[in-house]
Amino acid sequence: MLNVSHTTVSRSLNDSPLISKETKEKVKEIARKYNYRPNVNARSLVLSKSYTIGLFFSTLKTGTTASFFMSTVRGVSEVVKGKYNMAVEGIDDLPDFHTINTRSFDGVVVMSQSPNDDAFIAHVIREGIPVVVLNREIANQNVATILSDDLAGAYKVTKHMIEMGHLKLAIIEGKPEFKTTYKRKQGFINALHDAGIDFDEKYAFKGNYDLESGYQAMKGILSMDELPTAVFSSNDEMAVGAMKAVKEQGMRLPDDISIAGFDDMGFTAYLTPALTTISRPVHEMSREGASLLLEKIDKNEPNGHDIIQMDTELVVRESVKNLKS
Repeated sequence: MLNVSHTTVSRSLNDSPLISKETKEKVKEIARKYNYRPNVNARSLVLSKSYTIGLFFSTLKTGTTASFFMSTVRGVSEVVKGKYNMAVEGIDDLPDFHTINTRSFDGVVVMSQSPNDDAFIAHVIREGIPVVVLNREIANQNVATILSDDLAGAYKVTKHMIEMGHLKLAIIEGKPEFKTTYKRKQGFINALHDAGIDFDEKYAFKGNYDLESGYQAMKGILSMDELPTAVFSSNDEMAVGAMKAVKEQGMRLPDDISIAGFDDMGFTAYLTPALTTISRPVHEMSREGASLLLEKIDKNEPNGHDIIQMDTELVVRESVKNLKS
């Protein structure tokens, strides 16, 4: 249509400095008029690129809540959309790693929740695929990591409950093999220690980051001879299950027992009572991770041990009673 070569068209659509501004504008105007889109498969054959970014979770079965999953997918997708296809998979669903190579993926983002992911991450690095890990620092690997400060977040919300007059506190822990579980428990214990409160392990109840485990853990708490006045749930989903157990017992929230969560899932502001929690920047972490990955791909940079830690925020609502008033 313009009497130019296909190379000129390609360069114009990719904003090559070798093509004049006038020619670029003409090419792009016709592309818009006829709704032209480059054939990604053809481009990948010519350039030996897959034009696919892999987003891998530790698991898609247990411990990965719907809101956590969607926040991660949305964050990565917003950055790579229009530039790369995105494949989402669970590491524990892979029979082996032979399909994870440079022919299949130009880059990989790992939302890592467990040390069990380390073998997968090591494989990706050996294959020479640019990779960014979210959520968990990886020991002894040359890999970029972006994570939230979960320890500080758990400390903040526990300190808030103590400042509201709660001196006997219980914790519902998350999935035992997840690093976040350890950090949130440690933040809880540190806050108690700094307030001069001894931590009693009998007030620690195991959970699995899902509704049912929060419900069962709270039933265990409510069966104790000496009840805590407040409970820190290591995520919001377990907190919702715990709230159900409290109400089934005929008790009132927060008058009879207070509860706080972690993650600030969207619906928690609309619960009765609205849940005090920690807002964790999962969406922002995912966007930052995807941006860093594309930068590495574009600059052909090797994997490096960058660590970016993002702040959490205390969100005070109605589920923690002020015992001092």
